[in-house]
Amino acid sequence: MTKHPALAATSLADAVTEAYVDQAKPPLTQELIERVRSALINAIDPHGGTGSGGDPQDCINAALDAFELELQSIVGPRIASLDKATGAVTMKHRSEGGQPLRAFGGQ
Repeated sequence: MTKHPALAATSLADAVTEAYVDQAKPPLTQELIERVRSALINAIDPHGGTGSGGDPQDCINAALDAFELELQSIVGPRIASLDKATGAVTMKHRSEGGQPLRAFGGQ
């Protein structure tokens, strides 16, 4: 990370939030977008600026899992690749049996 891990966490969370929101079903309200962003910031840097969290990609995907489980009505992609230096994020949809997951009641 950089000298300012909280800033890096915020920038990374913003990039992932934008990529997630673009593909999540159903579309997220502004309140839910802020909840996702906050959860991702905490997942990336859980110790508030020390930068001592685990692998950001694993932490972010776990936070997205927890967010969706809590609401039980939203389905979105997960990180396929993450460039921490540039903030480039590639997302992929999860699937079961080759079919995309569905919102509103699961499979």
